[in-house]
Amino acid sequence: MDLQNGKRFVEKHGPDAKPDRLIKNEILKRTNKNEIPCAVAFEIAKELQVSADAVGMTVDLINYRLVKCQLGLFGYQPKKRIVKPQHTVTEDLKNAISDALVQGRLPCKSAWDIALRFKMHKMKVSGACEAMGVKIKHCQLGAF
Repeated sequence: MDLQNGKRFVEKHGPDAKPDRLIKNEILKRTNKNEIPCAVAFEIAKELQVSADAVGMTVDLINYRLVKCQLGLFGYQPKKRIVKPQHTVTEDLKNAISDALVQGRLPCKSAWDIALRFKMHKMKVSGACEAMGVKIKHCQLGAF
């Protein structure tokens, strides 16, 4: 099934990749419109005790779309992303982000870890990254 822009997510995994049956069934039970929110994908991973990237790969292989990134980076309508730069970023948060950079980018998992450590919403961390000009890469679900 082709998505609106003609992109087929299955193509990034190669011709021999097959969806995991258990993960696929759980996705199909919890979704509609061929979309799955990031939070639901993580719930499935936790409940089935599988990795987030295994869920993400299965999402791709059934050509569903990941939506509503918990960092606000993709999957929202109509603007796709909803994260906004934070007006102020504390030195402690700046340092935590800077210390976690890999090749100048903050891994998604590190953003989540920082949010947990600072007891703040994940989108505040991504907003701090926006203010600092730091890109978040390596989505745990494989979306980016």
